[in-house]
Amino acid sequence: MRQRYEWLETEWSKMREQSLCREWQTVESLAEHGGTWIVVGGKKLLNMSSNNYLGLAHDPQIMAAGEKAARQWGAGGTASRLVLGNYPLYDELEQRLARWKQREEALVFANGYQANTGVLAALAGRGDVVFSDRLNHASIVDGIVLSRAEHVRYRHNDWEHLAFLMEKHQGTKRKWIVTDSVFSMDGDKAPLLELIKLRERYGAFLMVDEAHAGGVRGERGQGLCHELGIASQVDVLMGTFSKAFGVYGAYVCADQVVIRHLRSKARSLIYSTALPPGVVGSTIAALTQIEADEWRRQALQHNAQLFRRLLAEKGFAVTSDDTQIVPITLGENERALQFSQKLWERGVAAVAIRPPTVPDGTARIRFTVMATHQPEELVWAVEQLTAVRDECAGGM
Repeated sequence: MRQRYEWLETEWSKMREQSLCREWQTVESLAEHGGTWIVVGGKKLLNMSSNNYLGLAHDPQIMAAGEKAARQWGAGGTASRLVLGNYPLYDELEQRLARWKQREEALVFANGYQANTGVLAALAGRGDVVFSDRLNHASIVDGIVLSRAEHVRYRHNDWEHLAFLMEKHQGTKRKWIVTDSVFSMDGDKAPLLELIKLRERYGAFLMVDEAHAGGVRGERGQGLCHELGIASQVDVLMGTFSKAFGVYGAYVCADQVVIRHLRSKARSLIYSTALPPGVVGSTIAALTQIEADEWRRQALQHNAQLFRRLLAEKGFAVTSDDTQIVPITLGENERALQFSQKLWERGVAAVAIRPPTVPDGTARIRFTVMATHQPEELVWAVEQLTAVRDECAGGM
């Protein structure tokens, strides 16, 4: 049997040589502060790799809302929404999302990957061209591939390069621009104001993935597009419930004609079982919290600024961005793994990110700050980082 899979053994050996093998750690318990501290392998660790940006995943009201919905409607969705898997909870959530995002309608998906692949494959097709930032999330890339549209990638955040490429495709039937608003591995923001101008100049459509900005940017957490005042000019606004919401799932908001089309054409929606009622109930409660709790966004912003400043004071190269995602680029895969392991030994859980998630030669530690981190915890984390850097002389 082993000989039958010899090709997989060979591939695994190559991956191991390149420090590209993946293993996961099991979180055994949440030690303190609702996930800010965790226990892995019997060791207590400060969690610096969570997308639970606002600390809502362990909010008692959100958990209680999920339990109530599950008791009323059951543990599972039981069918796709088009086959008697649609309950009043889903309609309530979508109506709330549409009002929150100030769009005509919203549509909930099982997760962000399914939202991006389903939307792009349904709205773009042969004869169209999709212009995509080189550092867009993998789900966007896969959605473009599934659409069978021409895939044109522009240099990261280089709107002038995008303009050059769009000029070359003037005669294309339909043109789509797709971008993350906050990039998940670099923590920088897309040049959305310039993309809106290109949308108008070339008669293109624009889709923005707000996964890492939803809940944390804008006056009521609607995202970076709302913060910049351009949301009404974006054709499709996408976001997730698995980051700032602390739950699970995803959504798109758009004009009614777009959502109507997606209900009948988005294969990832049509052929998937509906989200469990408990998840939807928790999400509705999380949306209520996000709209009301400005203090969480303020705390997150303060912590992100503090962490960046502390790193800069210690001589680390950090970008001037103000997001909660703070990468320290190390370059080689093995170096990033060793750095992460040494942090682990010192009590900081910060995971090494390697290709293909990031480009070759840019392996890094991706730190994420939470609203529930205490300032003294961030000061301590930077002290551990500095000590590890000094241990790994020449490793930065």
